[in-house]
Amino acid sequence: MLIKNLSVVLTAALLSSTAVPAFAAPVFNRIASFPVELNAPDAEATSSEIITATDDGMMLIYSDSPNGGIGFVDVTDAKAPKPAGYMDMGGEPTSVTVIGAKAYVAVNTSKDFVDQSGKLVVVDIATKTVDGEFQLGGQPDSIAHNKADTILAIAIENERDESVNDGAIPQMPSGYLVLVTLADGKVTEDGIKRVELTGLSDIAPEDAEVEFVAFNDNDEVAVTLQENNWIAIVDAKTGTVTGGFTAGSTSVEGIDTKNDGQIVFTGKKDDLLREPDAIKWLDADRLVVANEGDWNGGSRGFTIFNRDGSVNWDSGNTLDVMAAQMGHYPDKRNKKGVEPEGLEVATIGGTQYIFVAEERSSLIAIYKDTGAAPEYLQSVASGIGPEGLIAIPSRNLLVTANENDLRADGLAGSHVMLYELAEGTAAYPQLVSDLDADGHPIGWAAISGAVADAEKPGILYAVSDSVLTNAPAIYEIDATAKPARIVKKTVVTRGGNPAQKLDLEGITLDGEGGFWLASEGDAAKLTPQALFHVDADGAILEEVPFPAALMAGAVRFGSEGIALVGTGDEATLWVAMQREWADDAKGQVKLIGYNIAAKEFSAVHYPLEAPAEGTWNGLSEITVHGDYAYIVERDNQASLKAKLKAIYRVKLSDLKGASLDGELPVVAKELVRDLVPDLATNNGYIADKVESFAIDAAGTGFVITDNDGVDDSSGETFFWSIGEVK
Repeated sequence: MLIKNLSVVLTAALLSSTAVPAFAAPVFNRIASFPVELNAPDAEATSSEIITATDDGMMLIYSDSPNGGIGFVDVTDAKAPKPAGYMDMGGEPTSVTVIGAKAYVAVNTSKDFVDQSGKLVVVDIATKTVDGEFQLGGQPDSIAHNKADTILAIAIENERDESVNDGAIPQMPSGYLVLVTLADGKVTEDGIKRVELTGLSDIAPEDAEVEFVAFNDNDEVAVTLQENNWIAIVDAKTGTVTGGFTAGSTSVEGIDTKNDGQIVFTGKKDDLLREPDAIKWLDADRLVVANEGDWNGGSRGFTIFNRDGSVNWDSGNTLDVMAAQMGHYPDKRNKKGVEPEGLEVATIGGTQYIFVAEERSSLIAIYKDTGAAPEYLQSVASGIGPEGLIAIPSRNLLVTANENDLRADGLAGSHVMLYELAEGTAAYPQLVSDLDADGHPIGWAAISGAVADAEKPGILYAVSDSVLTNAPAIYEIDATAKPARIVKKTVVTRGGNPAQKLDLEGITLDGEGGFWLASEGDAAKLTPQALFHVDADGAILEEVPFPAALMAGAVRFGSEGIALVGTGDEATLWVAMQREWADDAKGQVKLIGYNIAAKEFSAVHYPLEAPAEGTWNGLSEITVHGDYAYIVERDNQASLKAKLKAIYRVKLSDLKGASLDGELPVVAKELVRDLVPDLATNNGYIADKVESFAIDAAGTGFVITDNDGVDDSSGETFFWSIGEVK
């Protein structure tokens, strides 16, 4: 009952954060994104991991571990960030902080997991030159400074080798804390002090796995020892350990515990070690920690501790539930759920906020600190793998650093993203799910095809692809709500069980209360290219495999959308194929016709736009309205390389299919709408997969992107209307 009631509260919060209130409350909305590849255009891989800002809030500085440097971003105009330079650090920068005109960078120079070393590099921000380098004796991780700008704290992790003994500790050398007392703002060798943290924890006390540091206003440093599941408190003025406690364990109910191609929140995990990563002080007596659980833990949330170690509040399953309702739940990587890793605490406009970065769901959960149980405000979508956060209260800004660079796979690179607190409504999420009858979230992801109800304006039906392969489903969406809401999920079944070997990419009404579905297929996974007729309850009534004459030219990229044209003996299903098959001319892709009554296949060719070098263009959707078939054509690129995301239309009178064994006629197409400007309004990177388009009973067009189930993507699903389609 507790889980159910908690989910109801979360659903109300998600919906209210995007509803139009009588008096607009302040919310955070993303206002800009900066691809960090612009600072290092020649680098094979570049990242933004930990980020900070200058005192005036006009310049951002981030650590770039894979490329070995730090990058600068000019945010004088926060809505138009600009590249502002890059510096090589002669090692792997792990963290950075700023005091006045100087940046202090912790740099890992270790040769291996045994021969550990690192240095503190002092950088003059204005001239972008190195003012000094100081050896730290071990591999650093987090760095922070006190309020008075007189002391630096550096976590020396000396990280473990995860390939040795399954990553179990102890693994020497041990980590420790370094305190640097500045002399007139300068680092000196005499001002560097090592503080031992061994002998404190209950787990492997001889090997302190130091992770994150944070100061309070009394010059106390809170230090997380992640794999030791311990939090230490150190007096930074004297360098003595004055307190500490175990992070403890917790049991979590109402969670998804299996990587099984379905999102089911009925599981439970007992006695999970929290294993905290980031930590921040809320005041002199309370601490908040992100429970990443990098080794044996994974409690999926964050915890507020009193300084004596007693638990003030724990988030339980709430971050997972919210991610699932927003389509951001990472089923393929769900051992630790959304995996909270980064934290920021800041007072803006008189309210203290807690920001929790969820690495695996690519969300930032935002709470108001009430002194007791925090109040959930909203979640904002970040880039891929958010870790570092910095608030700039003087400018009402939040900034995130998102570390994953997937450009080598043709996907998005690392981004720095900016959000502003202002009166208004939340622009994201744009699609959320309700709770099921048991009070659990309706799990969804990877919307890949949609069709509108024939009679009810604003009601759509959508399918998800093979990301949720063990729960292929039809989702009913109420697009009249803001955000649009998934109100019902119908699992597609065969013989009463969830149907296997489906990769649903298209859906259309059958005119009789049921649906026709298009499955893309993958020979390597024994998934057939086929059409499926299902009733209103999702039960498969008929399977129509593609004929041998068609399959002779098959490649991996097949059925992507389906639409019904005509009635009675003339009723024909038209299927949009994604890419050219082996028997297609370059730049021409098939639209497959299937006459239902005659059980006969035919086809026409659709002319694709010419792709950029090294990319491809293909089809993602087909829907029928009036005298036209509307077709989504897109490239396979994201972010800076994305060029083509558009809706075209073809006259139905031109859909006169020819025999598959003869020459196919080529239809003419007409551009209806360029969708790239629409995607750009979200102020993130341009998503690669615009996969669904439906026109409702009132003639309103709706577009939905496929988020790939947070698999190598930010998990963002964009759902918007293009207005009346004439």
